[in-house]
Amino acid sequence: MTPTKQRALDAAIELVGTQGLRALTHARVDDRAGLAKGSTSNYFRTRQALLTGVVGRLAELDLAQVDLAFAPTTPDELVTTLCQAFEHLTGPARTATAARLVLFMEAGHTPELRAALSRGREAMEAIGVVALARLGAPDPHGAATALGACFEGHLLHRIARHDPTDPRPTFELLVTAALPAR
Repeated sequence: MTPTKQRALDAAIELVGTQGLRALTHARVDDRAGLAKGSTSNYFRTRQALLTGVVGRLAELDLAQVDLAFAPTTPDELVTTLCQAFEHLTGPARTATAARLVLFMEAGHTPELRAALSRGREAMEAIGVVALARLGAPDPHGAATALGACFEGHLLHRIARHDPTDPRPTFELLVTAALPAR
């Protein structure tokens, strides 16, 4: 990805995450990114192309935060890693998380966006499947799906409602249920 394209997408994420979807225009992205007028539309000809680009960039940022060699050796290590990821996504990466949640809602009306979000979710879920399989989960795919859904639910409530609920007990419950008794 070119530096200009990356600047445009990062600016778009910031706009959506701080001001909502209505704030996303090619001109505003150019302005926020400090790009010459028309730069964003050179890379993303339509609003849909820009939205899909934003989803791709969010997935790229998420995957960069997850060590692809992620291999927790204990259930507690898995729970701790999930909690650390949660704190990152609701703290330093809060704007990107808010943008992702806005795009989730828009995806209900936009098949192309829904497909792009699904690809990102599948990539993240695959990492969870591998980790849960290594820990001995009899149904690692089902466990990863359940953990992902609960994780996203906690994210939604933390971002949208500023809910201070600690997700650790939920993550502990799900990991314990997903793994054979030790």
